[in-house]
Amino acid sequence: MMKKLYHLAEQLSRAATWASAALLFAAAAYITADVLLRKLLNISLHGSDELAGYVLAISTSWSLSFTLLRRANVRIDALYMRLPQQWTAWLDLAGVVLMGAFMAVVTWFTFELWLSSAAMGATASTQLRTPLIIPQGLWVAGFLLFMFVLIILLLRVCVLLYHGDRAAVGRIAGIRSVEEEVSDEISPQTRQHLRQRDSHAD
Repeated sequence: MMKKLYHLAEQLSRAATWASAALLFAAAAYITADVLLRKLLNISLHGSDELAGYVLAISTSWSLSFTLLRRANVRIDALYMRLPQQWTAWLDLAGVVLMGAFMAVVTWFTFELWLSSAAMGATASTQLRTPLIIPQGLWVAGFLLFMFVLIILLLRVCVLLYHGDRAAVGRIAGIRSVEEEVSDEISPQTRQHLRQRDSHAD
């Protein structure tokens, strides 16, 4: 059951990240078209700066959960890397709990902002007069997804600790090692070539 939930969290996070990328590309295309039309035809599409701001906020919140699962969030590892695994596993748990507590506050305030905008029928003070519940709602959705994913991650870490699998805790919630960072930077073909070279050397 826990593995299925974790797999679901990964799928949702990956889909949200691809949607974020699509939004960023769409915003870039809109801004490019606006600049070209202004330069060549003296025509403005209007609202490119406003829409770009919405896209930046939405894509950021939608990418948080994938960043968490990929362990790409910044953590201070000066002491962490020098501690034995039985200690780092508990530090990983503490890190997830503290991040969850902080993000719960952030998510609550973003949700309150969205509710206030909905109650007031607030619109942007621009030419587009965008109803703020739309961009803010999409923005809040990213934080809610993050909290959902974080809760699943926390539960899985607790289950792994209960079974004494500290190595698995490090793989899903620990700080990424230098080897993992390097492995992500090189292509699969290069990685395969290095493996073959090492096997021949042996």
